[in-house]
Amino acid sequence: MPSVHVRLPAGKQNYEIKIGAGTLSTLGAEARACLGSGARRVALISNSKVSDLYGRRVRQSLKAERFKVVHWLMPEGERHKSLRSLEQAISFMSEARLERSDAVIALGGGVVGDLAGFAAAVYLRGIPLIQVPTTLLAQIDSSVGGKTGINLPAGKNLAGAFHQPSLVLIDTKTLRTLPPRELTAGWCEAVKQGTVASRKLFRQTVELLSRGGDPGELIAAQCRFKASIVAGDEREEIARTDRRSRRILNFGHTTAHALEKVTGYRRFRHGEAVGRGMLVAGEISKSLGMLTSGELESLREAVRLCGPLPSAGDLSIDDIVRAIDRDKKSIGGAVKWILLERIGKPLIVGGREIDSRVLRASLRAGLQ
Repeated sequence: MPSVHVRLPAGKQNYEIKIGAGTLSTLGAEARACLGSGARRVALISNSKVSDLYGRRVRQSLKAERFKVVHWLMPEGERHKSLRSLEQAISFMSEARLERSDAVIALGGGVVGDLAGFAAAVYLRGIPLIQVPTTLLAQIDSSVGGKTGINLPAGKNLAGAFHQPSLVLIDTKTLRTLPPRELTAGWCEAVKQGTVASRKLFRQTVELLSRGGDPGELIAAQCRFKASIVAGDEREEIARTDRRSRRILNFGHTTAHALEKVTGYRRFRHGEAVGRGMLVAGEISKSLGMLTSGELESLREAVRLCGPLPSAGDLSIDDIVRAIDRDKKSIGGAVKWILLERIGKPLIVGGREIDSRVLRASLRAGLQ
């Protein structure tokens, strides 16, 4: 089973990302190995669609290792990553009498992982978390690195906590059951990471999109890159502006979060919004004289290979700009954009350095 080690600074929790085909059947043994003999209960958090597919197999694996399994199903969809769902999850964990030595297992995509992770972070001031991501986006991105959170009416992921998992277990077979839009969303995130990582990872991602094949090797490469960034900047330090800042992973996200907000989290899957957001960031980069036309076209082609994206040309530019101004990553009242000097060379740029006319023109071009 291929694995990626996430090594955090001295004194912090280290963990493994284990990747393979059919690994869901090994979850019980892997959970027992990382949690130890003192863990008695696990709270399995999922949604009905994922639970119908994999819940029985996961519960059997856990029970074989003498875990008492209690499970809670949250509603499906980004709009349910909310305070209400968080309260319900914590109440469920309390009623199940989970103790500090017990654990939460998140079985599902990014919404499940973010919500379950936040619940694990705040219940009893933090209990162990195991991420079992079943979507491509969650496997290469949201399950790795310890970011958890929920949305507030004012914007996306405005409440959350850093809570590193004890284990990430990835079963590549789950990708076979994903609908096309979920795969598109995941591939957009893969392009995002490849674009800010290196030409090598970018080309590896585009090649798999073009020719197909076993995604396991690419998933491992994507996870290794993210793990390397997280190890060097676990909490996205405000003062850092270098190319190894965790902030570079937000490429495409400034516009993406605004698109999700103005459409009520109903039109776009997160990765689809990131696809649109990358194109906007590319347009800004070109307008500022950093990115060449050829590099921008390479980015556009990579996004096209991911699959069709929901339309965005009908959305109000004024509404999007207002939502961007409320981005949670603003510092000193200004948004920090992740732009490109070239593929594999991101640059952090303050929002005040981008003329409003450039921003609006880039939004129109990137969202058409």
